[in-house]
Amino acid sequence: MRGKADHNWNSQAETPSKAARLRAMLTSPELEFLMEAHNGLSAKIVEEAGFKGIWASGLSMSAALGVRDSNEASWTQVMEVLEFMSDATTVPILVDGDTGWGNFNNMRRAVTKLCQRGIAGICIEDKLFPKTNSFIGEGQPLADIDEFCGKIKAGKDSQTDSDFSVVARLEAFIAGRGLGEALKRAEAYHAAGADAVLVHSKQSTADEIVSFAREWAGRCPIVIVPTKYTQTPTDDFRDAGISVAIWANHNLRAAITAMRETSRQIFREESLAGVDGGMVTVKEVFELAGNEELAEAEKRYLPAAGETMTAVFLAASRGAALGALTEDRPKCMIDVRGQPLLRRLIENFKESGVRDIVVVRGYKKEKINLPSITTVDNDLYANTGEAASLACAIDHIQGDCFVSYGDILFRQHYLDQLMTGDDDITIAVDALWKERKSDAEGWVRDLVSCSRPFSGDYLDDDPVIVKRIGNQLDPAEVDGEWIGVARLSRRGSERVRAEIEAMREDATLPQSSMLDLLQRLVDKGTSIGAVYVPGQWLDVDDAADFTRAGKFL
Repeated sequence: MRGKADHNWNSQAETPSKAARLRAMLTSPELEFLMEAHNGLSAKIVEEAGFKGIWASGLSMSAALGVRDSNEASWTQVMEVLEFMSDATTVPILVDGDTGWGNFNNMRRAVTKLCQRGIAGICIEDKLFPKTNSFIGEGQPLADIDEFCGKIKAGKDSQTDSDFSVVARLEAFIAGRGLGEALKRAEAYHAAGADAVLVHSKQSTADEIVSFAREWAGRCPIVIVPTKYTQTPTDDFRDAGISVAIWANHNLRAAITAMRETSRQIFREESLAGVDGGMVTVKEVFELAGNEELAEAEKRYLPAAGETMTAVFLAASRGAALGALTEDRPKCMIDVRGQPLLRRLIENFKESGVRDIVVVRGYKKEKINLPSITTVDNDLYANTGEAASLACAIDHIQGDCFVSYGDILFRQHYLDQLMTGDDDITIAVDALWKERKSDAEGWVRDLVSCSRPFSGDYLDDDPVIVKRIGNQLDPAEVDGEWIGVARLSRRGSERVRAEIEAMREDATLPQSSMLDLLQRLVDKGTSIGAVYVPGQWLDVDDAADFTRAGKFL
């Protein structure tokens, strides 16, 4: 009797893993089917047709690569094909692993890599490496039973998903060894830990298969490949207690037929007129490849057509604590290992696709003369705050844009993280804020209190919302420190512009900081999201920071 699978559930998605679903097919009381595929596109077509699982055929993958089914394609080349197939589909894949690509050690490594790529199981056959296709020649030599059992055990010991399946393929009938040899080998492989046995035959009838199934009596699931006995009614497989039938190479063969006919017709007619109406459209190819999803992603991650993403840098202050370093230039232009600090910051943004750079100047403004930037001036910089500097660039706060202090350094990929935010405004928040130290007198920090603290996982994408931001928060409420860069969505830009105008009207603009502006937005219901980052940033406020900047780079 077939037992029920002990499923390994994926708690994140609350659905069984691909390996668990293949295990369920093997142990199902109903006859299940796997359809052959040999690359990402054919795998998508199999899933689209409604099949619950895929057979990654060794013959088909080899042929698609233009080589023989004799291990001429290396296992790493096969693994690359499998990765595309797995990424392209949501149904489980059972891979034709030939003889395991070598001995027990090759098997161990192969199973580990298959689990990493989300492959649900491997089928290995008890022949010698390099294998010969079962339908070529007679009397093929078989592997030693004990050696093959060791290979099965190695595979089971190496799987990282408890539901990953190892299917042992019996070639006794192919080699002309008869039912007794097939049963002896099946019993040994089952005892070694095989999750199912695949019994293969090249007769034109299913007599050998039915005889084996009758004698085997359901000790573990049976898988068959009816490539030769095509006229056997499928209900005969059900009556025999077969668990899974594999349609093993028909997509490849159908593709060869279609490609030959099409190529020959185009060659003869020197025209596309006779063939174009009898095949799928290019649009359908795009649909299979997932172009629709890409278009949706472009809306989320790229600026609209014709629109360039902007970054506004606040760089009006001198940085008096830097002493002689800023006597003749603003601190954003001090040299850090051969380049001005601002140039290094701009390079970070350009690497993330931000091309339109706007710099708000003030102290020694003529020194900010980098190429390919737009400048606006805050001539009242000595008596105004950061919000007033940002107001000078209000016409540039449009669409998707960034606002950043001009005296900071951080890892470029933080910008990529900010671009994934769905909130009106998204800011980068240092989760390791407590580890930051400074000897500077009167050190001021941009502290943030959030809807939830850092979870410990920087890949955690559950939303985090800013509740309060300021220099004087109660340390018990602090979840991190703003590093000085924010991304504004189109709606966020509108809200920032509106709030700047409101601050002009109530006369708070001149002395307000960026923190004041952000807190006002929070108080009025603007959604400001936080992306936690693991330190690796600094603001250059004094000579000690200048030294750290050199080391940071």
